[in-house]
Amino acid sequence: MSSDVFLAIVNPAAGGGRFRNLLPAALERLRAGGLAVEVRETDGPGRAAEIARETYQQGHRKFIAVGGDGTSYEIINGLFPEAQAGETPTLGFLPLGTGNSFLRDFSDRGIEYAMESLLTRKSRPCDVLRLKHSSGTIYYINLLSVGFSADVATLRARRFSAWGEIGYQTAILLTLARFRRRPFPLRVDGESKADERQCLFLTFSNSKFTGGTMMIAPKADVNDGLIEYVRWGPIGRVGLIRNLPTLYDGTHINHPLAERRTAKRIDFEMDWPVDVMVDGEVLTLRCQTLDVMSSALNVVA
Repeated sequence: MSSDVFLAIVNPAAGGGRFRNLLPAALERLRAGGLAVEVRETDGPGRAAEIARETYQQGHRKFIAVGGDGTSYEIINGLFPEAQAGETPTLGFLPLGTGNSFLRDFSDRGIEYAMESLLTRKSRPCDVLRLKHSSGTIYYINLLSVGFSADVATLRARRFSAWGEIGYQTAILLTLARFRRRPFPLRVDGESKADERQCLFLTFSNSKFTGGTMMIAPKADVNDGLIEYVRWGPIGRVGLIRNLPTLYDGTHINHPLAERRTAKRIDFEMDWPVDVMVDGEVLTLRCQTLDVMSSALNVVA
């Protein structure tokens, strides 16, 4: 097969299926611009990963995630770890009818920016973060979080997934009512002593944004070979409510209870599973180690 062909892996459920009216015109525009595109549609959870894995083995090296953050997350977990030992894959994005937090690091023009990047073949190297847990390994390019943010995402996914934005706001209110601050013991870059301080949340980012417009890691760089680690300590319920707007402009890292640092490796010292949010997906994992695979992916952005 030609090395210039992009395989568009389409999630028909993304954005509540709103993409169906938008996809034909988007593909026509890409093809009119000289981009060779093949299309494979998923038929359930996990299928994007299976398609990416199978087609990488068959020789495909260029992919387009047609969907949101969850679609690109699945594709990356289909490409790795095999792509570590092979030719570096390329991933573009078509966030039709849904959001893509990763792209906001480069532009706030969403689908239009994604289309222009594909048509001009504008790509750049990108790190991939690798989390080893008790049952295996996952890979991501955006963010992994534990604590308050993961609690909100988990509650929304398990109880209010069909409610849209109202479900998200409801999950925030319920999580605020339950309000838990707790330790997540870990060591950064081999430190001799584990950090067991209570906190509201921890995030381990490769890119700046999450949830569409929330700038959790304003100092993150997708190709610096580092994990951007942000910790918000035991802030109270009222303090959090007052400071929620700062999560959208990145100034929360200036709060007296907030910390940010870079790391190459995180060793978790929790012998119990926790809910995590990773690139928009919610999982329950017993985390072990987190590290960086430098420039393991090319992204069209």
